[in-house]
Amino acid sequence: MRAPIGTFDNAAPAVDRIDLLTPPVAEAVREGWGGVPADRILHVDTDPEIADTAVFVTHHGADLLDRSANCVVVAGKRGGEVTLAACVVLSRTRVDVNGAARKHLGARKASFASMDMAVGETGMEYGGITPVGLPADWPLLLDPAVVDEEWVLIGSGSRRGKLIVPGKALAALPNAVLVEGLGITV
Repeated sequence: MRAPIGTFDNAAPAVDRIDLLTPPVAEAVREGWGGVPADRILHVDTDPEIADTAVFVTHHGADLLDRSANCVVVAGKRGGEVTLAACVVLSRTRVDVNGAARKHLGARKASFASMDMAVGETGMEYGGITPVGLPADWPLLLDPAVVDEEWVLIGSGSRRGKLIVPGKALAALPNAVLVEGLGITV
């Protein structure tokens, strides 16, 4: 199957590659969400050594930078309470953690969650965290530019592989909310 973006010749429906997905991502793919047909969620098997965005686009084509999105885990703190959230922005931008994310979470202070916390709470590999299959009670903050893309390349829950999904499908994920200004140009 030819991927709708990039030059991947090994794209296949993610439901056919459940064995390559982490358990929470596999479950979300099997169940589907927001009426997105399962065959519209694609998986591309890739080398884990080139999973980081900068290396990945160097290897697979700079044009993917505009069609890729990064998902990071943020910890918002207010008093003694910590709220974990996922933030998704296009790869050519960075998350406005102390502005848009902090304000949306109603936190006094916000920062990127530690690697141990992000991995432990999501059940995904660091460097492959994706908005697909996040804990059900987490806020999912999306920059509107991500949703505006016809197709978006995102993590698959592990460093081996990427998912290609319609941008609008991300807005249908549980607890997804569009946050203007979440992604700021670097």
